[in-house]
Amino acid sequence: MTSPSPEHSSPPQQQYADRSYRSPASLAGGGLLLLLGLWLGGDALLRGEAHTKLVALFVLLLGVPLVAAFTLRPVVRAGADRLTVRNPFRTITLPWAAVEDLRATFSAEVFAGGGKYQMWAIPVSLRQRKKAGRQAARGASRSRFGAAADAGPVPRATADQALEELRELKERGAERETAKGEPVVRWAYSVIVPSVVGAIGLAVMLAL
Repeated sequence: MTSPSPEHSSPPQQQYADRSYRSPASLAGGGLLLLLGLWLGGDALLRGEAHTKLVALFVLLLGVPLVAAFTLRPVVRAGADRLTVRNPFRTITLPWAAVEDLRATFSAEVFAGGGKYQMWAIPVSLRQRKKAGRQAARGASRSRFGAAADAGPVPRATADQALEELRELKERGAERETAKGEPVVRWAYSVIVPSVVGAIGLAVMLAL
């Protein structure tokens, strides 16, 4: 499940514009995996023999960045002028004028500059979508008999709600002069480099 939260305090007209989306389940799971890995790896580094220590070191170099990249790193930030998508290995900055479409089918995706970028921080749950659909259908059925006059808004899956909010921000910001520009993609070398070193070192140690 993904929940939006304000990035920082701002004037009233900007309160809706600055939002961030992350997956609480991924954050919790990633934190637990990192704690377990560091505990086991730290124990091997402290008590193991030389070969075991090197294997543990390279396993940590490989595993810690990858776990952090796929669980803690993903975030989607939506500001007044641009959308920033931070995925496991890349950070994509998209001015709103460059965004062509936003979709959530089996995954949340943004289309810009002729490319397609997945938004890891907004997972699409088909189960949640079906549940929301059933609740909406029950509400519609009750309303036909006058039993749900104050039933409230129709339930939406979290990913669908997030994409709707992003589309509204796109419409608001697309014509703004400060929201124009080209997509910018930056690779996360802080994740890639230690993972590659760890993988090569682990392969060498296991081959000995």
